[in-house]
Amino acid sequence: MPKPKSPLGLYLKDHLPLYLFVFVLFGTGVVFGAVMVNALTLEQKQQLAQHMSYFFSTVEQGGGFNEAQSFEQALSLNLKWIVLIWLLGLSIVGLPLIFALDFLKGVLVGFTVGYMVGQYSWEGMLFALVSVVPQNLILIPAIVVSSVAASAFAIHLLKNRLIQRKGPIYPVFMRYLGTSALMALLVVGAALYEAFLSPTIMKWVTPMLLAI
Repeated sequence: MPKPKSPLGLYLKDHLPLYLFVFVLFGTGVVFGAVMVNALTLEQKQQLAQHMSYFFSTVEQGGGFNEAQSFEQALSLNLKWIVLIWLLGLSIVGLPLIFALDFLKGVLVGFTVGYMVGQYSWEGMLFALVSVVPQNLILIPAIVVSSVAASAFAIHLLKNRLIQRKGPIYPVFMRYLGTSALMALLVVGAALYEAFLSPTIMKWVTPMLLAI
């Protein structure tokens, strides 16, 4: 007699295609964002370089950072992604917009890392590793899980309303809400790193970038 699968195994079996699709979409966005760096004009590159030089100088001098304010800004910005994805998952028409947000997040990450590496070589890669990558190691999985949960809920609505009745919607909605709330808690952790740890670590790296 075959051993019954665990809830996690059943969940992964049911949602694996969505996870693969979202990861591929995000990865495509990262590549697209990195390629966009090469499309910048010389004037745009010079303007970005001036802004980055000012930012690096500010970081090195230890000014311009208010931890509480930085935490509020990071938390607000990142929570908006989770909340927006959650809201879009409440309607069938929001499904393509969820995927668009996943692609856009990939573009932003790809462009940021691509610019740092293209402009500052390995020093830029080091800066990206301490300033961009750590919080995104939390944010990206949170956004992916939220996107899959939202997509699955929207598809469930489609099947329940238009194709076939699949039972009461309330238990499915509560699981969806619980998943999104858990991802929101992860976002809090990412905001804490970005506000309180990232500035200190960036201060160690910026002298190398200013020397370029």
